[in-house]
Amino acid sequence: MSRADELLFPGMPAEAIDARLKRLRVQNVVLGVLHLVQAVAVYSLNETGFTLPIAGTYPQGPPGTEPQLIELFSLDVGLWVFLFLLISALAHFTIASPWYFERYAADIRRGKNTARWVEYSASSTIMVILIAAVTGVVDVAAFIAIAGANVAMIAFGDLQERYLRPGESLLPFWLGTWVGLTPWIAIAFYVLGVGNADRDLSQVPGFVWVIVFALFAFFFSFGLNQWLQYKRIGKWANYFRGETTYVVLSLVAKSLLAWLVFANTLVPPA
Repeated sequence: MSRADELLFPGMPAEAIDARLKRLRVQNVVLGVLHLVQAVAVYSLNETGFTLPIAGTYPQGPPGTEPQLIELFSLDVGLWVFLFLLISALAHFTIASPWYFERYAADIRRGKNTARWVEYSASSTIMVILIAAVTGVVDVAAFIAIAGANVAMIAFGDLQERYLRPGESLLPFWLGTWVGLTPWIAIAFYVLGVGNADRDLSQVPGFVWVIVFALFAFFFSFGLNQWLQYKRIGKWANYFRGETTYVVLSLVAKSLLAWLVFANTLVPPA
């Protein structure tokens, strides 16, 4: 066993590592199928035409004058949930494919998974934009900033794996965490109605709070997994535990995120 294998997979013989990689390949195929089935289901159910406005605020005179809100286009929530699931499915199929799996296996043995971060940069950005939209964010500039912050968070996650090993510094992880919280601060402003004296929180349905907190927990469960992996806590001392957890989260957390957001489209507006 190489020194790198001993660090990442303590106590595992080479044959066991190879067997675990083969199991991960099968799991990626299964998850690809499950995500694809959900994507097809969302596409089939997306009949209400539920959209949310994306607008810009433009001053009508010199600085300080009251801006005018102009709707630029509409965001088809169901379509973007479908794309979120489809991207996830394609990522799993790519990892398991004959032309990529050897690279994936080599990356895992070096303690990284480049394909994961490429996929997250697209899928998680779509999801956080959808979460912001359903909680009331409408300004196009806010969406641009939210997308940029989320992609930066994913890039820091990639840097953590690319240049550091479990047990080493967590600086990229913490930088990514702070950047990744930025969209959620914006979302909290809208949900809580900060600065809006007419906002009556007692009138907000209980299920809305459940959805917001659940979405936040699912979204950041991926970060918690990386922290456990790099702190080498308990079973996460073996890199495979973290990778397997990413695979499980890809199904459980992504599915719940997708359906919680998509549920808003199933009841047509009155």
